[in-house]
Amino acid sequence: MKLEGIEHRFGFIAEKKGFIAANQLVEALEIQVMENIEKREHRFIGDILHGLGYVSREQVNEVLKLTDELRRVLDNGPHRL
Repeated sequence: MKLEGIEHRFGFIAEKKGFIAANQLVEALEIQVMENIEKREHRFIGDILHGLGYVSREQVNEVLKLTDELRRVLDNGPHRL
């Protein structure tokens, strides 16, 4: 099954866990977009949020673990009839 929607995305999960506020996610996304437009090295949202001091490395790792678990469940979940 292909993952769709934002429910499995790092920022969505970090915000739902209470690690960041929505405006902090928007700030990180704006930074990511600007860096991409400027053709700078792509950085992941978790790395940007950590660099801004909004999340700890432990929180980044926790969210990454959750995204991996969610991906595994969605990829191997119940089959539709």
